[in-house]
Amino acid sequence: MTTTLTTEVNHAEMAINPFAGGRQTAVAHSGAAESESQRAIAEVQAAIMLAKRFPRNHVEAMDRILSACCRPTLAESAVYSYTRGGQEVTGPSIRLAEAIAQSWGNLQFGIRELAQGGGKSTVEAFAWDVETNTRQVKVFEVPHTRHTKQGTKLLTDPRDIYEMVANQGARRLRACILGVIPGDVVDSALAQCETTLRTNVDVTAEGIQKLLTAFGGIGVTAEQIAQKLGHKVDSLVPAEFVRLRKIFASIRDGYTTAEAEFPRVDGEQPAQRNAGATAAASAAAAAAAKAGGKKASKPEPAPSPKVAAMEALTAAIEKAATVAELEAIRSKANGHHDDGLFGDRDLDQVKAAIHGRLAAMTTSDGEIVEGTDVR
Repeated sequence: MTTTLTTEVNHAEMAINPFAGGRQTAVAHSGAAESESQRAIAEVQAAIMLAKRFPRNHVEAMDRILSACCRPTLAESAVYSYTRGGQEVTGPSIRLAEAIAQSWGNLQFGIRELAQGGGKSTVEAFAWDVETNTRQVKVFEVPHTRHTKQGTKLLTDPRDIYEMVANQGARRLRACILGVIPGDVVDSALAQCETTLRTNVDVTAEGIQKLLTAFGGIGVTAEQIAQKLGHKVDSLVPAEFVRLRKIFASIRDGYTTAEAEFPRVDGEQPAQRNAGATAAASAAAAAAAKAGGKKASKPEPAPSPKVAAMEALTAAIEKAATVAELEAIRSKANGHHDDGLFGDRDLDQVKAAIHGRLAAMTTSDGEIVEGTDVR
């Protein structure tokens, strides 16, 4: 009898109160939050333990950084350059900052979206040197709007919001990484990138045509480049070639715009700029070949401006390795749409391609991958 009574009492204590659903849900949520907190603490403790067990070898880390800066593809996008107030502004790009962080070791960096609501996102960019416990954190707000020539546009597509957050976060992430990396390390990396660019300058007819074709993809003609340089493009010198590469990288990464760096030639319309860029590239290459004593080959018929721009963006998406690169491509497509070169279907096609590429840079829960590089 006693045993039966005790069992009944225990069952009574374990019974669920049908009127306490809210309290029980709160307790369950509290348990989930506590579990997540414990997991985060364990990850931090493990990172610190590994950093102390395997400390950074500064000589090997510096060798890895300089070796990475010897790659022409990295060197071409390692430095941004744009004009502001009549002066040239240069510095290390986000791509160089990420390459340095990856080679430096024992460094965690990334972007987190803390909250979203009210037409804006609250985002955190961080870089943490686990070995020295040096940390840089920047918390900022990203309005869900885009400024175009037709005015301010409210962003409602989750992909547009994601890409805007990634673009704004990449700039803060760059500042955080450079805040924990010693300045002399960054200066050495920049110097090596400059050396790599100078030793890989191709001022032949083919090299000039490739450069002009790349600028043509963003609506810059040979006449605009010549106006900026003060002479014809077929007489480019290596230093000017390197400078134009930096300007192109700055436009691609969103540090500046083609309109700001290359003022429009009087009477020239946006569509004419794209159409003239390809023809100008062929003419400049022919002139360069003639000056070098070579017989210029007959240029192939140039595709339409829209087709050429779409092919350039498609190729850039396939080669993109970071979220910042995809956001730059997105900005180009929006610019073509604003200029009237792209229609709504063309812009949607570019968005779909970017979304597919972003899938490789996104975790299963939809968060931005820290230090993403899918090369």
